Amino acid sequence: MESTRHQLINCLMKDENQYISSEKLSEKLHMSRTAVEEFLHELKKDGYLIEYIPNRGYRMIGCQEQISDSTIRQGLQTSWLGQTIIHKETIASTQLFAHKKARENAKHGTVVIADEQTAGKGRMNRPWHSKKGKGVWMSFILRPQMSPQFAPQLTFLTSTVLASVFAKEIGIDARIKWPNDILFHDKKVAGVLTEMQADQDHIRYVVIGIGINVNHTQADIPANIRHQATSLKIATKQHWQIKKLIQKILETFEKDYTTYLKTGFAFVKSNWEKRGYKLGQDVWVRTLSDRFKAVCYGIADDGSLLVEKNGHVKRLYSAEIEWNNSGKQ
Repeated sequence: MESTRHQLINCLMKDENQYISSEKLSEKLHMSRTAVEEFLHELKKDGYLIEYIPNRGYRMIGCQEQISDSTIRQGLQTSWLGQTIIHKETIASTQLFAHKKARENAKHGTVVIADEQTAGKGRMNRPWHSKKGKGVWMSFILRPQMSPQFAPQLTFLTSTVLASVFAKEIGIDARIKWPNDILFHDKKVAGVLTEMQADQDHIRYVVIGIGINVNHTQADIPANIRHQATSLKIATKQHWQIKKLIQKILETFEKDYTTYLKTGFAFVKSNWEKRGYKLGQDVWVRTLSDRFKAVCYGIADDGSLLVEKNGHVKRLYSAEIEWNNSGKQ
């Protein structure tokens, strides 16, 4: 059904100035006119703008911004990531749903996307405010052939992908705050959450969650975090197409993930340190037992944060880099 649907879309988009009759569509797709009309009805529900003139036929005149599995896959240039997409209008959490599908043997590269999350979460189970239709709320399932100890590297890979896409597509110089936040002008615009199920020496699956504030206005952001959170729209004063942004993220991630598997973490580490937040600067670091001032230097091969304290370089595996004098999503 999906491939037939895409064939129909391609027929309608082949020449936007030409109409095509239901008879010709029926012949091209090897189905009845009734079946063709049912597919056309489904396309209209997904936001495709299809014009019909009696005795001339149909033509595609555009597509409203509406997210669905089919609208995202249409034009998506990937070979495995996002070839299976599960779209939900409202869901508690894409991350939790992706875990469920992974346990049910969903294949490598399956993507879960929602218009709205009612119980979205960030790192350390902090709530993530996911306003309907305003952002990217997405999780995808990976089944990498690697030792569990390397799974944290995927967080850094994903962070560099987001920063790269923001630079190329949005035109903002976003910074990556260790370990999982994307900031613009010291305000959080996106976050990454990586979770896995593994045996001692084998990863069963990894779920990577991405949350991006895209078209939020100031009023859309909860009052208690407005001083520390922003959106792409607030940052640029422009509205952005969520579907295209999702496609660019999936395409860039697949490309960079392939490079990472071939060349190792050095590729990711280099990209991360080009965009690392406050590298070479003094920051306040909070651990479970201490709070101290240090200089951020970068990340080690195992993903730990390298800081200098009192002339000694140390590795941090669990800590918070304080920013904006408050808590975080």
